[in-house]
Amino acid sequence: MSSYLIKLYSNTILRHPVIALLLTATVSAFFISHVTEFELDASADSLILENDAALKYYRGVRERYGSDDFLIVTYSPKNPLFSETTLEDIRQLRESLNSIENVDSVVSLLDVPLVSSPPMTLAEISRQARTLESDDVDIALAEKEMTTSPLYENLLVSSNADTTALQVNLKQNTALKTLVDEREQLFQQKPLSSENRDKINTLSSQIKTLTLEKNENQDRMIKQVREVMDQHRDDATLYLGGVPMIVSDSIDYIRSDLKVFGVGVVGFIIIILAISFASLRWVVLPLVACVVSALVMMGFLGWMQWPVTVVSSNFVSLLLIITLSLVIHLIVRYRELAEIDSETTQLELISETVRSKFVPCVYTAVTTMVAFGSLLVSGIRPVIDFGWMMVIGISISFILAFTLFPAALVLMPRQNHNSSASITAGIISALANFVHRRRNFTLLLFVVLAAIGLSGLPQLSVENRFIDYYKEDTEIYQGMSLIDAKLGGTTPMDVIIDAPIDEFADEDEEEFLDDGDITSSSYWINSDGLLEVADIHAYLESLPETGKVLSVHTGMQLLQELNEGKPYSDFKLAVVFKRLPEDVKKSLIDPYLSEDGNQLRFSIRIYESDKNLERQALLDKIENHLINELGLAPEQVKVSGMAVLYNNLLQSLFQSQILTIGAVFIAILFMFMLLFRAVKLSVATIVPNMIAAGLILGLMGWIGIPLDIMTITIAAISIGIGVDDSIHYVHRFREEFAIDGDYWAAIKRCHSSIGHALYYTTVTVVLGFSILALSNFIPTIYFGLLSGLAMTTALLANLMLLPVLIAKFELH
Repeated sequence: MSSYLIKLYSNTILRHPVIALLLTATVSAFFISHVTEFELDASADSLILENDAALKYYRGVRERYGSDDFLIVTYSPKNPLFSETTLEDIRQLRESLNSIENVDSVVSLLDVPLVSSPPMTLAEISRQARTLESDDVDIALAEKEMTTSPLYENLLVSSNADTTALQVNLKQNTALKTLVDEREQLFQQKPLSSENRDKINTLSSQIKTLTLEKNENQDRMIKQVREVMDQHRDDATLYLGGVPMIVSDSIDYIRSDLKVFGVGVVGFIIIILAISFASLRWVVLPLVACVVSALVMMGFLGWMQWPVTVVSSNFVSLLLIITLSLVIHLIVRYRELAEIDSETTQLELISETVRSKFVPCVYTAVTTMVAFGSLLVSGIRPVIDFGWMMVIGISISFILAFTLFPAALVLMPRQNHNSSASITAGIISALANFVHRRRNFTLLLFVVLAAIGLSGLPQLSVENRFIDYYKEDTEIYQGMSLIDAKLGGTTPMDVIIDAPIDEFADEDEEEFLDDGDITSSSYWINSDGLLEVADIHAYLESLPETGKVLSVHTGMQLLQELNEGKPYSDFKLAVVFKRLPEDVKKSLIDPYLSEDGNQLRFSIRIYESDKNLERQALLDKIENHLINELGLAPEQVKVSGMAVLYNNLLQSLFQSQILTIGAVFIAILFMFMLLFRAVKLSVATIVPNMIAAGLILGLMGWIGIPLDIMTITIAAISIGIGVDDSIHYVHRFREEFAIDGDYWAAIKRCHSSIGHALYYTTVTVVLGFSILALSNFIPTIYFGLLSGLAMTTALLANLMLLPVLIAKFELH
């Protein structure tokens, strides 16, 4: 920093600390006042970039066939399921759920049509479909039908009749849908005019507001559903399932972790800082800087109405690490200067501290921004948001570290420091002596570690299951396990099959096809088409990863029972479809066949508890079989649903984070060359960080820890923190080397000075984050433990390998 900038900084911050603190407090208070508006969002629409084709297609499927926004209430009664007392309790449960404000309808075993209880003719069904609440129903036959029917078995009722499910359909937010559709239409207009771009920004702001309101209403509704369920637990065991519940509970876990473990992490930091520095000021000042930076960033996001997704929910923890690192480096340097010269004033001491640490801190902040900046090229909205949040958050941390901390310190009396024997000094000194005596062994050790990391990288996977996010003793885990075991699977997925292009009518036939008879216009609803549908259905049902599969074939199996189990001729098919009551068609046909009869929907449930589940492999297997084995054209086959969206998110995260690491290291290498103005030294400085990052990712591959929505950021953390340590170490080494030109003497002095700051930061964060292991949310546990491992690895690489490389190749 030039003398001019030092003078300017001193005159504005250090010579007027009260004014500086008041301005900082005013700005901080403004943003902190908006913390109450801070929101978490895990809706399906937050998973992918708004104008992405996969999300657009998913929305189209939901609009055509009905939303997957429903809850599943599983009900395992203590009395027989079809006893009068149990059926009455289910009836009361259904009515109570129906009375909840945002519930559109509830479908239970009391509401579905029955064709064999006793057997009915098509004419009888066309007049009035029978249900369990009909006066003439035979309960014994109804039990048999529901436990053997291809439509109801292991979906509505378990095959042994000990569990049933109620589907709670949620009301759709029509205002939100209208805005999303309007924005989608604008996205399609290429190129975008400035006017349309402004309209999109306005619509996006309105959509964001309505989405947050929807999430709040949905959370409230799910709590009300659970309250209703609690009233029936004396007579049955009940669990709640469904995508909205998974989203809501995941957010609750993350929100709880932010609150509970945030306090715990802060508590650990207080204890460790107190032990490390044995001074109240060195506990309070770092703590205030960390907490204020986190709260200001949260308030900024609230003020901007910028919701945090599951992907970016750990940004608070990362800001704590970054802010704490900056402040500890300032503290250690201050104490070091105070010991060297006992005559300098407090103002001179702080000025020199800031002068000596400003440049390396600027570069550490910028390189960390570059590491997280790799997320901006992902093409996924929540990942891009996370990248911007970290860039903005790091800027806030840097500003507060160099305003709030020194301004507050100026108002305090000078504190002298005398070095004394300590555990920290002993460990760092022993490490310096070890690498000095065993240079070749150190090099060999890190070559082996690099080999371990590289060999584990190909085994990295992004395949994971929703159920693995929760501990086995949690309600959500037990509920998903029960649904998988008894009711045909948890996660919905759709396979959409279109009729062959140009297979049907030309313009001369339009009048004929417009007679309201779907059997004449449909490619599928005829004897040949239904055989093809049956083959597709049988294949999808045969997959070990899939549970219940529903399609037109399921409805036709039920209707064929009216024809003595025989397939219908084309003529009889036309008769059947004309005479089917609307409520029966609504249940059996409409959810699985487009209005014109030329598109099929196969609704699939995936077993989340299947330990061999690999989403991408499953999607590839389905598409390959349908195209290569069953002869469908590629353009006929589409796979959609939440399972697909989530898989796409993970695959894109993998590409954006792992495959761009090389580009990130190249960018950081150029920054090193700009800072150090020495190519060889820059290359040597980046090697330990490459090994540290590779080792962490390789160990994840070897151990079998999948990359998920939270652990995917470990690569950026490893690089960001490791590079920070390297910059501080090399910057200090060059200052020490200039004193006597002795490599190992300079290295030992570095270890006894900057090494302490690196050690304090690492130990404080590692022990503080270890409390995350107590979370019920497995990704949070992995994030806490892997973050600690990443920081420890970065510390060892920079205190062991880096000095050996510097001395061996005589770099300075």
